[in-house]
Amino acid sequence: MRSAGLLGSLRAVAVAGALALLPATAGTAVATAQEPAPDAERTAVTISPVDLAGPAISTVKVTVKNAGPERLRSLTVSFGGPAGWAVQPSAVRVDGSLTAGASADATFRIQVPEQRAGFTVRTFTATATYQGGDGFGSATGTRTQRSGTPLAGLAAAYNNVAVTDESNTGPGDYDGEGNSFSAQKLADVGLRPGAAVSALGAELRWPDVPSGTRNNVSAAGQAVTLSGTGGRLVFLGSGVTSGASGTATVYYTDGTSSSGSFGFPNWSFDPANAHGATLVASSDGRNRPSGYGNAGIKYRVFAHSIPLDRGKQIDFVVLPSNGNIHLFDMAVAP
Repeated sequence: MRSAGLLGSLRAVAVAGALALLPATAGTAVATAQEPAPDAERTAVTISPVDLAGPAISTVKVTVKNAGPERLRSLTVSFGGPAGWAVQPSAVRVDGSLTAGASADATFRIQVPEQRAGFTVRTFTATATYQGGDGFGSATGTRTQRSGTPLAGLAAAYNNVAVTDESNTGPGDYDGEGNSFSAQKLADVGLRPGAAVSALGAELRWPDVPSGTRNNVSAAGQAVTLSGTGGRLVFLGSGVTSGASGTATVYYTDGTSSSGSFGFPNWSFDPANAHGATLVASSDGRNRPSGYGNAGIKYRVFAHSIPLDRGKQIDFVVLPSNGNIHLFDMAVAP
């Protein structure tokens, strides 16, 4: 019992000694690293307009503004354009530091090739890395510039004959083998020229053109004018082969963009929900170069959609670069 009492006394002395070593100031706390507030104002990175009148070497200025509460230091800025466009230098180190609200510029030279005919969208990106400032450590800015004019609408992009009359099947070539939908069989399921089609919350329309003429788009990256606001963009179409999928990009009037991937099953034989598509209509048989045939086999039309930035006004849409995707219409859904 005596040894136990001695051990207890030693423990008490040790605890008292440890307490005596602590600072006497009440309420003292140990400082810990803190993440920047998620709603803190971010460092702003902006890119000057790029002269696209190539072939030429264009000068581009990237401006970085310290929007954070702390002094921004160790700033390095990098800049890049489309693939294959050479930039010098690859990065610029900015001397000194920036007080809250102050800005600094970094200058780059970019090799601009000769302009191509048609409509083109080019994106430029600048990234700033730093210490201090808003505390996030990096910030990125983008600039999108376009040359040429998007097509007036999807009808202006029609490049394929998907529907023919059973009395004249020759003009059809929906699948690259001379086959096409039967106008008569499509009419039996409500798909007549100009007919309204409701799908995935959107009001679409079947192409209002005569049989045997171009009435759909084999997607090849075409830029198509579209207006409206909503929650998603709905596509009406069908696929050739089982690999009819790709990414569409929506550009808004404020200069921003969003992208989404979608796809369609093959017009026959693939599961109706392949690529996440929704079946809209099934017609019986198809037209072949020799006339109507394949009765009893369904040839189908589907709908699919991609999300939109709700509340933003659409300017134009760049279609996927996959000719197996065939589009009859597209429309905005709430």
